[in-house]
Amino acid sequence: MRSPRRTFKVAAIVAAAAVAVGCSSNDGVAGQVGEAGYISGDGFVTEVAPADRGQPMQFSGETVAGEQWSTDDNPGVTLVNFWYAACPPCRVEAPVLVELHEEFGADVNFIGINVRDGAAQARSFDETFGIEYPSILDAQGADVQRVFSGEIAPNAVPTTIILDSEGRVAARISGAVQDTSIVSTLINEELAG
Repeated sequence: MRSPRRTFKVAAIVAAAAVAVGCSSNDGVAGQVGEAGYISGDGFVTEVAPADRGQPMQFSGETVAGEQWSTDDNPGVTLVNFWYAACPPCRVEAPVLVELHEEFGADVNFIGINVRDGAAQARSFDETFGIEYPSILDAQGADVQRVFSGEIAPNAVPTTIILDSEGRVAARISGAVQDTSIVSTLINEELAG
């Protein structure tokens, strides 16, 4: 018969291994977890006080439309959304992001970072949900994902990050954006700042 202490140790090792497998991926933030194929966040919001914000995030890449998008060419407050087409929470939040873009698109840069798809899949998603802002295709090299990994990583799919007017990380929503209220408040704080 196993002792309770040994059973506890085995359970702890199995749990630690499960966490390590779930958090490790050579596929960027779109890590494989079970059959779901994504790490889903819980909607937790992390805000970064202005005095604690790091260096401006600088990134660029080719969009779904085959154009180049760069933070250098798009200064100011920016909403960055990490997503991919088959991610169920990404589909849930898409109409909310469309509504936010309609409200703030004239004053805020919106950029999607597609972590898994090719152009055809991403384009189909955009057409289905009426998304009019661009998305960078980041599946090949995960270049944009790596830029954020040193600051406040997009640790789930989807993740939405708000950059302040200087391009620094101001806030992160880990998981699907369920409604416009929280993101609207975060954006308005940065526009007023």
